[in-house]
Amino acid sequence: MDTKQQLLELLLRHKGEYVSGQQIGTQLSVSRAAIWKAITALRAEGYQIDAVKNKGYCLSTQTDVISAVGVRKYLQPEYQGLDITVHPTLVSTNNTARENAACGASEGVVFALTQTGGKGRKGRSFFSPQGSGIYMSLLIRPHHFSAEKAASLTTMAAVAVCEAIESVCGKTAKIKWVNDVFVDGKKVCGILTEAAMGIETGTLDYAIVGIGINVTPPREGFPDELKSIAGAILLSPQSDGKNRLAAEVINRFMYYYLSKNQGYVSSYRSKSFILGRQITVIGFDSERTATALDIDGECRLIVRYDSGETAALLSGEISIKI
Repeated sequence: MDTKQQLLELLLRHKGEYVSGQQIGTQLSVSRAAIWKAITALRAEGYQIDAVKNKGYCLSTQTDVISAVGVRKYLQPEYQGLDITVHPTLVSTNNTARENAACGASEGVVFALTQTGGKGRKGRSFFSPQGSGIYMSLLIRPHHFSAEKAASLTTMAAVAVCEAIESVCGKTAKIKWVNDVFVDGKKVCGILTEAAMGIETGTLDYAIVGIGINVTPPREGFPDELKSIAGAILLSPQSDGKNRLAAEVINRFMYYYLSKNQGYVSSYRSKSFILGRQITVIGFDSERTATALDIDGECRLIVRYDSGETAALLSGEISIKI
C-alpha cells in the first residue's frame, strides 16, 4: 500500500478531525514532503482536505469520493473478502476487470473515479466525468452458469441498483428493459454484462458486470446529445453517499448471485415501466412496433407485434416515448 492510500485510510478513520503532520509522519514513517505530495494527489481526486498550521490535516465530513476503505465499510460481512480496487482514471472498468480475469484474479470489484472510454451497449460510450458518478465492474466466476443463464446477471444487477437507490437515496427507481435504470423519467444507470465461456465445460469461465450510475449532475452538465435522456439521482452530494450506494449495490447483487433466491425476477417485473405500453423493437436492420405484454421467469420480454405475432426477447434493444 503506497503513502497516498495509507494517508487516506488514516484520514478516513479521523474524518472531520485534524491530524497533525507529526502524527501522520510517525504513524506512516514518511517525511512531511511525502505527506504533502499525497495530500495534493488526494485533492486532485476530489477529496476535500483542509490544512491548518499547527493543527494538521482534516478530511471534510462532506467528502463524497469512492474509496476501497469507504466501500468496504458498508459491505455485509460475507462479502468483505471481495477484492476491491479504485483507480483515479481508467479507459474502462470492464476492460480492466477483463484483464484481471485473464490473469487469474479472484472475484472482486474494479472502480474508477473517471473513465475516458466507458463502455455502453452496442459499442456506445458511457459518459463518465469525475466527481458525479459511480463507475464499477464486478468480476465474478459463475462456473455453474450456462450462456443462457448469463443473461440473468444483467437482471440481477438492474434490480440491485434499483433497490440500492431506494434504500440509500430514498428515490423510486424503475427499469427499462433490459439494462437501463430510470429515476424521475431520466436514465441514471446503464449496465453492460460481458462474459467468457469455457470451451470444454460449456459454462462461464467468468463474467463482468459493468455498472455506471449518475449520482449527481456533472459540474459542467450533460453533453447536448444526453440532456434530454440522462439524469442524476441526487441534486447534490451526500456525505459518503457514493460509498454507501456502491456497497449496497454490491450487497444486493451478490445476494442474488450467490443464493438460489429467484425473488429478483418478480422484482424486475414490478419495477418495469414498459409493460402494457407501445414500444419499438430495434433489430439489426429493422424497427418494429409492438406492445410489451409481460416479462417471463427468464426475464425475457414478451411482446406482441402489430401483425399479431408474439415473441419472447432474450436480449436486444427497445425504445419508448417517456
